Amino acid sequence: MDELTSDWPVWLAFGFLFLVALLRGTLTFAIGRGIRSAGDRSRAAEQLERPALQRAERFVRRVGPPAVSLGFLTVGFQTAINLSAGLLRMPWTRFLPAVVVGALLWATIYTTIGFAVIDAFLGRLSWCWALAALGAVLVVFLVNRRLAGPRSR
Repeated sequence: MDELTSDWPVWLAFGFLFLVALLRGTLTFAIGRGIRSAGDRSRAAEQLERPALQRAERFVRRVGPPAVSLGFLTVGFQTAINLSAGLLRMPWTRFLPAVVVGALLWATIYTTIGFAVIDAFLGRLSWCWALAALGAVLVVFLVNRRLAGPRSR
């Protein structure tokens, strides 16, 4: 583990990434609530018809707050999920625990996999760890495809 912590302590990197994910998720949720409050008068309201956002809304309606947590395991779809939770006016008391769990998941993935890939690239860690990290990225990609559902074109 010393190879991973030579520049930044793991707890500091984890804490930083957790706060970034928490702030990003919460701000996206708040923007969604603001768009819904502004109604159709807002230019941003025009974006509500986009297919990705409609899929995210269906997912949030079907799954509820766990959708917010699971969204952090996806790439790109998490923004649509957090925005949809705001658009659907999910209560803060249900959203906050879900976004905390999601931010913890996201920070864990990026702290472990991210450090492994960087250290392998810099030659401080065996490439077998980088391949394991890439395998984990593939799993996240497959989860993303599964959660996003069929794409309408």
